Amino acid sequence: MKYTKATIEFIKEHFFDDPSKLALQAKKYPEVDMPVAVTQIVGRKIAMEKVPSWGNTDGILYPKHLSMEQCSSEVTARYKSSLVKGNTLIDITGGLGIDCAFLSANFQKAIYVERQEELCEIASSNFPLLGLSHIDVVNGDGVEYLSRTEKVDWIFIDPARRNEHGGKVVAIADCEPNVAEISDLLLSKAENVMIKLSPMLDLSLALHHLSFVKEVHVVSVANECKELLVILANDAANSKVSIHCVNLLKSGEAQIFSFDKEEEMQGCVYTSKVGRYLYEPNASILKGGAYKCISNRYNLKKLHQNSHLYTSDELVIDFPGRKFECDAVFSLNKKELKMNLGEIKQANITIRNFPSSVSELRKRLKLLDGGDTYLFATTLVDEQKVLVKCHKC
Repeated sequence: MKYTKATIEFIKEHFFDDPSKLALQAKKYPEVDMPVAVTQIVGRKIAMEKVPSWGNTDGILYPKHLSMEQCSSEVTARYKSSLVKGNTLIDITGGLGIDCAFLSANFQKAIYVERQEELCEIASSNFPLLGLSHIDVVNGDGVEYLSRTEKVDWIFIDPARRNEHGGKVVAIADCEPNVAEISDLLLSKAENVMIKLSPMLDLSLALHHLSFVKEVHVVSVANECKELLVILANDAANSKVSIHCVNLLKSGEAQIFSFDKEEEMQGCVYTSKVGRYLYEPNASILKGGAYKCISNRYNLKKLHQNSHLYTSDELVIDFPGRKFECDAVFSLNKKELKMNLGEIKQANITIRNFPSSVSELRKRLKLLDGGDTYLFATTLVDEQKVLVKCHKC
């Protein structure tokens, strides 16, 4: 991708302008390659939020919007980087190169493989600007490249999760490449393999379809599940799979809850009485399936097998999730609703194992969204359907 001096200056001068309006002014700037300029302005705006170290580096090239939409954020890429190290790394699904760039920091040599020629050109230009001269860029099919290369320490793969019509897919078998089909090849070419999967994928299905799984990392950012990372290893044939539920906070800290399936198989204490405090685990814990062991680890009681809400009479300050102090517990009886919600005009409503949607319940209760009141609609272990009114701790 070549730039004229006029295009470069235009990008710098109009970075804070509306790209959609700039696109309509192409005739006004005949010396400017307007499609390129608009693509770069849009890309850098996204990068300033998503990958700030790139957005703050002059000269970084950006691809069309879809690649920017699909790429990792800097915070998740840095987390992945903390899990790997060695002499050699191959990223066989290079994309924009953000994951490869951050992962490569822990290796003497890295190889980026990507089928799209344009993305390879962008990566070849960007890596040196980022001080990553130890990354070789290869334009080709990652699986085919693996079949003829020597063994390395780590392979990273982020299968394409869109079908031929551009629609999103989730299942491993629907992704390209199908990592379940090539797992033997992957482990013959590396001691360790990191697979990035859709956060929408059922974790139990992933573990069912993949062999030699050593670790799973369920990664959320500010309590929004972003990535499901599965690590395969040649030495993991008979070992327990450790599951790490990670919530990366805006403060830079991380909530990490680790467990294995054997711990989750143990029982926990249930109760039909909501105590003084109510707890909702963060998104990664719920996705990871740590429903019982979170209760045992923090000495909490669970409200129902399928509700995934917990309670105690003493506050557990370091609980990895939202914490509330309960004000009232009541049924949907009209008299009880009037007594407990009579003066309340708005509330934050959460549904957990309850036969109604948030919108249906909000309409029934005639409550606007927001405010300082939180309502949890849930089912207790004795099958009572209740509302728990509370406020944040």
